[in-house]
Amino acid sequence: MAALSPARAQDNFQTTVRNAILVDVGTQSVLFEKAADELQAPASLGKLMTMAVIFEEIRQGRLQPEQEVVISEDAWRRGGAPSRTSSMYAAVNSRVKVQDLMRGAIIQSGNDAAIALAEAVSGTEANFLPVMATRARAIGLTRSVFRNATGLPDPEQRTTAREIALLADHIIRTYPEQYALYAEREFTWGGIRQQNRNPLLGTYAGADGLKTGYIEEAGFNLAGSAVQNGQRLIVVVMGARSLQERSNEARKLLDWGFRSFELRDLFQEQERIGEVAVFGGAQGSVPVTAGKLVRLLLPRGQSDRVSAQIVYRGPVRAPVRQGAEVGYLRVMRGSQVALQVPVFAAADVEAGTLTQRAMQGAWELGTGWIRGVARP
Repeated sequence: MAALSPARAQDNFQTTVRNAILVDVGTQSVLFEKAADELQAPASLGKLMTMAVIFEEIRQGRLQPEQEVVISEDAWRRGGAPSRTSSMYAAVNSRVKVQDLMRGAIIQSGNDAAIALAEAVSGTEANFLPVMATRARAIGLTRSVFRNATGLPDPEQRTTAREIALLADHIIRTYPEQYALYAEREFTWGGIRQQNRNPLLGTYAGADGLKTGYIEEAGFNLAGSAVQNGQRLIVVVMGARSLQERSNEARKLLDWGFRSFELRDLFQEQERIGEVAVFGGAQGSVPVTAGKLVRLLLPRGQSDRVSAQIVYRGPVRAPVRQGAEVGYLRVMRGSQVALQVPVFAAADVEAGTLTQRAMQGAWELGTGWIRGVARP
């Protein structure tokens, strides 16, 4: 999700946590936000960025799930049993498969597992940081700074609720097989059985991820996701004062999101939604489609009028090939922009004759390049 549509219907809802955001994944709509752009310490939510790198390394074939990694003394000392922090409790100098380290980092929030994975990619955790930074920018995290692979305290390590939601969305969409690990309830390593720390799993309908975090500076953080009736929401709460507040506020946000909004289908996947003008073509216009189901999330019982326009820089010059992006569909809810999606040519338009081009040029002198759409 390159951007998130702004919140519209949160006036009657409040949360006690310092920072929060609630996002509908299907429409990329922000349903609620509170100080969502304030920079805060991520705590173990920082491991989401570590895992996004690891998942991409696996997808690119540079890291294999069955590959064994030696647990270095550094990973053991700073993230294992001697650290007295969240740990997988992998023994120093032992060999652990990448797939087990992933479970250790995700389910048990093991700092030893996170450091070992960073070392598997880059040799050292320090060398892993530029890889994290590059990947974060590619995903669209423009403000987040990650100074370690674990989320342990660092004065420079900062993120926002909005960017954590963006990161969570990226993981869910891009790595569905690996994302399934976030739903696993427990993991045993070295004879030590540990439960997943996400309080939503098994207790909230449809919850299947993602991660919790705590350090004194950050408070209690959580990034979670749940699916109900085909709708997926992502919730991020940061700065809660207790485990109970973190859990309660995340649940409250999800409950509110699922019950307060309804999805409306505007255009079907290949439906022709209008036309854009073509200059120099055998035809003076070309039909366009969004190429996917266009849906809008609306507050239940809302009365704002929904309208749509095709916006493009034109006229589009011939020849035009089917599938070429030619503009975007702008959907308005009342006076507010609710949704923008690209539109694509639904047919080929070949170059026209000289006479056709001359006539079209004269006609376009008196027209604009915003076309109304008959629906919604």
